[in-house]
Amino acid sequence: MKHRSDKFSRRRLLDGALVAAGAGLAATAQSAAQNKAGQRALALIGDRYHNADYIRVGLDKVFTPLGVKVDYTIQYEAISRDLLKNYRLFLILRDGMIWPDGYLGPDAYTAYEQGLENKKEFPAAKPETWITEEQGAAIQEFVRAGNGFYALHNSSHVSLSSKNYREVMGGAYIGHPTLRPFTVRITNHDHPITSGIKDFIVNDEQHYVAYDKESKYLLAEAENIDQLDYDGHGTKSISAWAYDYGSGRVVFTAVGHTIHALWVPEYLEMQKRAVRWLLKEL
Repeated sequence: MKHRSDKFSRRRLLDGALVAAGAGLAATAQSAAQNKAGQRALALIGDRYHNADYIRVGLDKVFTPLGVKVDYTIQYEAISRDLLKNYRLFLILRDGMIWPDGYLGPDAYTAYEQGLENKKEFPAAKPETWITEEQGAAIQEFVRAGNGFYALHNSSHVSLSSKNYREVMGGAYIGHPTLRPFTVRITNHDHPITSGIKDFIVNDEQHYVAYDKESKYLLAEAENIDQLDYDGHGTKSISAWAYDYGSGRVVFTAVGHTIHALWVPEYLEMQKRAVRWLLKEL
């Protein structure tokens, strides 16, 4: 009986040690999860030409595997210092226009208008800008304080209506041709976002942008595979950059008009790394 009692006691001690070790691991995992939960992102998405649904679905494939909580919004007027203080990362995938008087359809094709019996009753579509310099300054201060800003696809258009926004974003929209295939080539293989990433082809809007910062921050360029020029700007365009801004960081990547472009494997990996770099995990 004594032998059994000793054996039983040793077993209980061993079990207790395993439970304690498990509890320690659980506490560590819980602590890590709590830390990760603090990496919260706000994404301003959706405009006349870019449905918010496809953007949300597309970006979920970026944020979910990383364990980063993201809040999506279409409320551009709510962007402020008070709102941004709740987040570590701010992302924009929308242009700088709103249409207070409405428009005929989500696209600009004249064929849409031809089938309308009462087309003459519709006012001419006239866009207005939504961003204020105060909002641009709020984004500047947000990044300078140590947070991340991810400017994606057509968000470069916002720079046309805010000097403060352009100063932190790093460039401005020029234009784009219709959907067509182009190659995205990595030009900086040493950056954490692009290290090991292979060149890839997408069928997307090839956005042309004016770039305001130093060339050393450029990560990738795009080139039309058929060597087609765009409005005198050539066949190549800047496709990505990343740099420190104050205590924070900024990334721009140009691809993103369609969900299949967002999900090209190499580009999807770039987006994940961009988020991690902006959160200072890389």
